[in-house]
Amino acid sequence: MRAARYHEYGGTETLTVEKVQDPLPGPGEIRVAVVAASVNPVDWKVRSGEVRDVLPVDLPAIPGRDAVGLVDMIGEGVTGVSVGDRVFGLGGVTGATAELAVLSAWAPAPAAWTDEQAAGAGLVSVTALSGLKALGPLAGRTLLVEGAAGGVGGAAVEIAVALGATVIGTASERNHAFLTSLGALPTTYGAGLSERLADLAPNGVDLVLDAAASGSLPDLIEIAGDPARVLTVADYANAERLGVRMANAVNDSTLLAEAAALGEQGRYAPRIERTFPLEEIARAHALSERGHVRGKIVILI
Repeated sequence: MRAARYHEYGGTETLTVEKVQDPLPGPGEIRVAVVAASVNPVDWKVRSGEVRDVLPVDLPAIPGRDAVGLVDMIGEGVTGVSVGDRVFGLGGVTGATAELAVLSAWAPAPAAWTDEQAAGAGLVSVTALSGLKALGPLAGRTLLVEGAAGGVGGAAVEIAVALGATVIGTASERNHAFLTSLGALPTTYGAGLSERLADLAPNGVDLVLDAAASGSLPDLIEIAGDPARVLTVADYANAERLGVRMANAVNDSTLLAEAAALGEQGRYAPRIERTFPLEEIARAHALSERGHVRGKIVILI
């Protein structure tokens, strides 16, 4: 099969497209013929070696964690899925940006989603849902999402709105129309946030989800009034010190199915910033590294 790959830790220049051996699914796994895969910040952090102490990989490695495709092989013990089914889901830390990928968590891809949307849904939806569920019931509550225009933040906004929350999202002013389209009340981040929130949420903010890791956790705790009402999916360095709970992405088919159900209902649709062909994987990683991405970057296989 053809796949993106890097043979050493480093910059985008390490990325190539080459022929590699087809992967095989193990027990509890499936293999898909990949139509599209997404680029997440963790992909270039792993590739660069920035997180090798916590997420080491065997080199050479194929970047990518989530993809959409048609099932073409089923591992031992797997039930409820058939060859030819269109599914989206997650594999390991690496392995998705290829013509064939092994998934350990998956769900049927909603017909309402394009392949690009389904490719971009896996990692951000399980991360957002993990964080939102940890915060507790959302219906009738006011949720502040810090860093609301990115992949995880945008998913958290749209899912929280679907679950009945009033959502305020922080982002740069150029992304405010985007946040409004997701159903959030937009505001800018940084100095003076408390004062801006006084106008947007006169009864206060009930819960906070941090998807930015911008160093704002102390301010977010003050806004919420209690670190127990704040959760981060990004700022692990400061969370423990400040008593803030953390949520990680998990390969959980149940969470993927929940996201898919919202997609079928038209209540959640991953937003796509830009697509690239497989041969331009380096450009896709470079765009992700520059930041300020609104929604998801997707590789078309």
